[in-house]
Amino acid sequence: MAFLGITSFTGLLLSHFLGINKNRLGVCGWILFSLSFLLMIITFPISIWMCLKIIKEYERAVVFRLGRIQADKAKGPGLILILPCIDIFVKVDLRTVTCNIPPQEILTRDSVTTQVDGVVYYRIYSAVSAVANVNDVHQATFLLAQTTLRNVLGTQTLSQILAGREEIAHSIQTLLDDATELWGIQVARVEIKDVRIPVQLQRSMAAEAEATREARARVLAAEGEMNASKALKSASMVLTESPIALQLRYLQTLTTVATEKNSTIVFPLPMNILEGIGGTSYDNHKKVNDRA
Repeated sequence: MAFLGITSFTGLLLSHFLGINKNRLGVCGWILFSLSFLLMIITFPISIWMCLKIIKEYERAVVFRLGRIQADKAKGPGLILILPCIDIFVKVDLRTVTCNIPPQEILTRDSVTTQVDGVVYYRIYSAVSAVANVNDVHQATFLLAQTTLRNVLGTQTLSQILAGREEIAHSIQTLLDDATELWGIQVARVEIKDVRIPVQLQRSMAAEAEATREARARVLAAEGEMNASKALKSASMVLTESPIALQLRYLQTLTTVATEKNSTIVFPLPMNILEGIGGTSYDNHKKVNDRA
């Protein structure tokens, strides 16, 4: 029982603390491992400072022993043991990385040359994949983001780019996330920062927008005139049905003019009164001529 306990403890020590997998180490591997372990014991007071490494909370360590990755997942955080001469480790930062995409000159689908820049937020979720599957994961992600931005925006028109930034950013994020999955990368967010168009095109767009606003203003003014004419027509029909209402309207107009402290007041007279006065004077003038 004691032997079985020592054996299980040794296996646990080899697999977890030292990172030894019995199926991966051959005869030569065991010999080199034994020599390295013996060297660490002989130089114990000094070697302990060389073999123990501290891995921070946001970091992971991928350990290569004799050129092989020690485990399916990276080690850390905390203390890890690195054997001299046979172990090499690579630290991987798991924090979110900001990737600024420089301005890219793009020819849109409607043959307009524009410059677009953006920013990509991503993080490493698998340190082993980021180290083993790609040479420089950050450089590869940066170049892929530039290419994807140009490819996606090249299929859109200028108006679609200006109006649908969120949809375009979401499609770029989906493409990047699918392409970088084997690298252990998770794309958190993609944003398009600025869309730069030529100055001449800006003036043309401004002139077009101004012409559109003027046409809309004219249409609104015409609709207002039409509504006003309909209201005046209705008002004239009401005044025709009630002649006394016209007299009240005259009095209201006089009251309004008088409150403005004007020196001159124009008093409107009904046309029938003027016609009556004009008809009477004409009849009197005709009688005088007949007598003569």
